[in-house]
Amino acid sequence: MPHKANAARRHIPRPKQRVINSAGYDAALRQRGSPTVWFTDAAIAAWKAAPRTTPGGQPCYSDLAITTALMLRAVFRLALR
Repeated sequence: MPHKANAARRHIPRPKQRVINSAGYDAALRQRGSPTVWFTDAAIAAWKAAPRTTPGGQPCYSDLAITTALMLRAVFRLALR
């Protein structure tokens, strides 16, 4: 029954405006979301973390990879996924 508990509040409202020119709308979305990032050869070489010494667990990322992801998140206001 837990899936029915919030049934009254799970309604998804209809959009207020319909997209008439969907091809133009899609092209505008693609143009808007196109950040290009260049990496140097040294950064690419340092991207991969050192190999793990223990079996299993979460994958390890290098400090450079983590810092770059957090910087891109802050600049473009992205979700951390």
